[in-house]
Amino acid sequence: MSFVSMLTESLPLAVGSALVLGLIIGSFLNVVIVRFPKMMEHEWHLQAAELRGEETPAAPKLTLVSPRSQCPSCGHEITALENIPVLSWLFLRGRCSSCGTRISSRYPLVELASGVLSALAIWHFGPTAAGVGAMVLTFFLVTLALIDVDTQLLPDNMTLSLLWIGLLFNLWGVYAPLPSAVIGAMAGYLVLWSVYWLFRLATGREGMGYGDFKLLAALGAWFGWQALPAIILLSSVVGAALGIALIVLRRHGREVPIPFGPYLAGAGLLTLYFGQPLSAYFGLA
Repeated sequence: MSFVSMLTESLPLAVGSALVLGLIIGSFLNVVIVRFPKMMEHEWHLQAAELRGEETPAAPKLTLVSPRSQCPSCGHEITALENIPVLSWLFLRGRCSSCGTRISSRYPLVELASGVLSALAIWHFGPTAAGVGAMVLTFFLVTLALIDVDTQLLPDNMTLSLLWIGLLFNLWGVYAPLPSAVIGAMAGYLVLWSVYWLFRLATGREGMGYGDFKLLAALGAWFGWQALPAIILLSSVVGAALGIALIVLRRHGREVPIPFGPYLAGAGLLTLYFGQPLSAYFGLA
């Protein structure tokens, strides 16, 4: 019996395998979260230099796979044994093995979240196309949320890829009928685009970025237009509540923007598992 057949016939084995795979991919997501914005910034500098007619300086190329991960303090290259998801961080007690600099706890938390959410996806949907798609969606949303927290950017390469992957799954109606998914993508973008321009006309300021439009469009492509009211309500209520709390606690100035991507991502994950009840609440199921 092949391993794939074993996975399809044993839910516990499939869930355990998804957990391990999620932990491994979570380690890679940490690299993407840190490096991808730097790669984008480097590319912008190169393009700006070309437009100005300047020579682009030769520099080591940064990619998602090279150079090897290093300690930012001493430059120590992370070995394979030091890169085991969660376990290495615990064994090293959250410190670099070379210089003792503290390693952020976010790295094992991202790995753990990726593993647990992957296992949840397979437990909920089974070892099916819907389960695999739920894992893919989870990886994208975790990565986008944390990049937005760090940089207030939602890269087009990721949001648009997520949109097309959602439409691809829905060619077979995995999460929503294809017409509903296409309308969801269009409506998701236009709703936040309209809010953006109304806010800008009323206040003269930008209330959100274009990446938020594209992320909501991607979620519309995954879940269909019927899910959009619940996604918008959930993300807006949580975002507003947290924003007010941060201002009251004086951890955020009124003029300091708060990234909206994490709230959209959280609402997307809730819709993944509770989409039908949420849509029924709005009378759209």
